Amino acid sequence: MEIYGGTDYMYAIIQTGGKQYRVEKGDQIEVELLGTESGPVEFKEVLMFNDGKVAHVGAPHVAKCLVKGEVLGENKGPKVISFKYKRRKNYRRKVGHRQKYAVVKITDIERN
Repeated sequence: MEIYGGTDYMYAIIQTGGKQYRVEKGDQIEVELLGTESGPVEFKEVLMFNDGKVAHVGAPHVAKCLVKGEVLGENKGPKVISFKYKRRKNYRRKVGHRQKYAVVKITDIERN
């Protein structure tokens, strides 16, 4: 499906790790860990692609569209604390968790 709309720049909406991200060339995003510590990575699940003149919407993915990036490293997110408490029972449990993310720099958005 194509939608005509004017923007002066190219962007795409990709899906990775169960989440969706709007990316442009040169963006740095934090995504769920991809299995590589560094090096190139490709995102094939492109939900929408806008080349500046026409927006291509996938059903569910845009065919022949690819977003390339490079993994720069890993980051840790903020600490999330889970605290369980039951009154009058002397029951308290405190658990902390920090999610690890991969930092990805988008190098190219391709449409064949």
